[in-house]
Amino acid sequence: MGDVIVSESRGVTLLGGGKVNLKDLREALRLAPSLVAADGGATFAMENGFEPVAVIGDMDSIPPRIRAAVPVGRFHEVSDQDSTDFDKALRNIDAPLILGVGFLGRRVDHQLANFNVLARRFDQRCILVGKHDIVFAAPRELELPLAPLSRVSLFPMARVSGRSHGLNWEIDGLDMTPTGVIGTSNHVRAGHEGPVSLAFDNPGMLVILPREALTLAISALQRATPFAPAR
Repeated sequence: MGDVIVSESRGVTLLGGGKVNLKDLREALRLAPSLVAADGGATFAMENGFEPVAVIGDMDSIPPRIRAAVPVGRFHEVSDQDSTDFDKALRNIDAPLILGVGFLGRRVDHQLANFNVLARRFDQRCILVGKHDIVFAAPRELELPLAPLSRVSLFPMARVSGRSHGLNWEIDGLDMTPTGVIGTSNHVRAGHEGPVSLAFDNPGMLVILPREALTLAISALQRATPFAPAR
C-alpha cells in the first residue's frame, strides 16, 4: 500500500460509531489488538476505557469532551465528503487483518454503505463483526472448514460468477448480480466431509457466516488466494 495513517504488523480492530457490544469489542481486541476508531467510534472507546492508537474520519461526530481526552497527535482528519468514515479509515490502514466492530446493525442505510465499501476495498482482509453475523469480501479462492448444515450466504455487490464444492446449492454456472440471482440462506451440504471450497472469477461477492465462525473465517482468509489489489 502507499502512504497510510496506521501501519501494523498485527491485527487492527476498527471501531465504528454504530451499535457496539462490549463483548464483541473485547473479543475483537483479543484477536486484533491494535484499536483504531472511525470518527464517532472514539466516543464509545473512551467512555469504556479503551484508548485508540488513531482516530480517522471527518470528525463531525466527536463531542468536545472526547476530543479533549484523546491525544491530539492521534486525530487524523480526512475531509473527503464523498466517502464514509468506514472507507476513510479502511483505506488508511495497512494490517494483516482488520476486524470491524460497530458497522453492522442499527441503521440499514449505513450498513448498506459499509457493504459497498467492503466490496470496493476487497484487497483489505477485513471482517465486519455483528451480533449474529460476520461479513467479508470474498477472495479469489477460499476454503471454509464448516460443519454440515452451517449457514453460508453469498451476496453479490457486482456481477460475479464462480464455483463451489460442498454447498447444498452449488453456484457453478450462475451469473450472480445484486438485482438477479443471489446466494443467501445457502448452507453446507448434509454429509459433506472436508472444507467448503469457493472460487470467484472477479471481486464483488460478500460472504456472510454465523457469528461463531469468526476465528474459522480469520484462519481461512489468511490461507486464501487473494485477487490482485485494486488500482
